[in-house]
Amino acid sequence: MIVTLTGANNFALQAALRKRVADFIVAHTDMAVERYDGDEASAGRMRESLASMPFLTERKLVILREPGKQKAFSEHIADIIKEVADTTDVIIVEPKLDKRLGYYKTLKKATDFIEHAELDAQGLARWAADYAKAAGGSLSTADARLLIDRVGVNQQLVQQELDKLLAYDPAVTKKTVELLTDSLPQSTVFELLEAAFGGNSKRALMLYREQRALKVEPQAIIAMLAWQLHILAVIKTATGRADAEIAAQAKLNPYVVRKTQTLARSIPLPRLKQNVQELLDLDRRLKTTALNADEALQLYLLRLAE
Repeated sequence: MIVTLTGANNFALQAALRKRVADFIVAHTDMAVERYDGDEASAGRMRESLASMPFLTERKLVILREPGKQKAFSEHIADIIKEVADTTDVIIVEPKLDKRLGYYKTLKKATDFIEHAELDAQGLARWAADYAKAAGGSLSTADARLLIDRVGVNQQLVQQELDKLLAYDPAVTKKTVELLTDSLPQSTVFELLEAAFGGNSKRALMLYREQRALKVEPQAIIAMLAWQLHILAVIKTATGRADAEIAAQAKLNPYVVRKTQTLARSIPLPRLKQNVQELLDLDRRLKTTALNADEALQLYLLRLAE
């Protein structure tokens, strides 16, 4: 059996890899497992391993991590697959594959091809609730969404934060989520923009000061503001397109697109253009003049809230 594991969800990919390897070792021991990394092993060495018979075991498992980095491997993948011994199981790990290339097309057609895509916020919230339950705890869907809003949609990070919360109290609540987790700066900057565009200057300034108290430098806040404004501009000018299409073409997380849609609809395009230009002018002045960055940024936020 030849399996290809791919996709942007590294957490799910690695979990699938560990399970397959563990299941094989139970049946055939770890002496029957060979591992090769495309950064180090030559195409010839990997090809030889795939074609050779197992030693002292009925079957062997060969794990190839990004073998496509070896050009001689990717260019001859169809022939290599045909050479794999009947007594050999293969797991090819290729997190990033170019769908335009023959290497991708051959792997998808000739192997058991499993793609692990990133979960959207809704799917991740369901997973988090199930994970807490399996660990003997509890987590409501609403509190799972709160956790994701605070720490982001990286499944590995969500699991780490959940483990911490479950160790503190198996019954995870809004109170413990807010007590034991920190909001990502990027998420808070979105909230900051949301407050400013909504005319809530008091909250916008409070969020800005929170970021500064967390030692986030003004230039970093400007960079995050620029990124959020970029996302707003992309969504604002993509009228009539589905969220999934916008996310794919702009290389954005679908969750980010959905989260930003409401804010984008509330802002006239001319105003958004003006906001972008003013932030660019502010960034230029901070780099060329002796301007007080904190005062200038807070003034910019007040202008956004007008």
